[in-house]
Amino acid sequence: MIKNIIHDEDFLKQPSAPATKEDIPTARDLIDTLAFHKGHCVGMAANMIGVLKNIIVINTGTETIAMLNPEIVKTSAKRYKTEEGCLSLNGERETERFESVEVKYRDLEWKKQKQKFSGFPAQIVQHEIDHCQGILI
Repeated sequence: MIKNIIHDEDFLKQPSAPATKEDIPTARDLIDTLAFHKGHCVGMAANMIGVLKNIIVINTGTETIAMLNPEIVKTSAKRYKTEEGCLSLNGERETERFESVEVKYRDLEWKKQKQKFSGFPAQIVQHEIDHCQGILI
């Protein structure tokens, strides 16, 4: 189900709680909401639709991936500065990102996954995990 986007920075700055198997419907709502905003959005975190759970969804350009309890377990040594926008916030802000990351998470079947991302998909993952931690750029 497509959900409304939260713009309240005080709400967005709250850290998310761990997701459980019962939170899989929230991940599906994130997928629907991201698809609705696909022309100008490539990733979302559950707090952006009003749910303080550690869930993100990203669109890599070739696929949409839902991640419950994503955790970056490895990063590249190389970092770069960039500017990012956010559907929940106005404008763009400067930040620094790792060129590549390895993430462990649970998928929509609640199976453990580990995946490497580099370039723009890695940037999206880092932005959305920041959201789950209450970090706004």
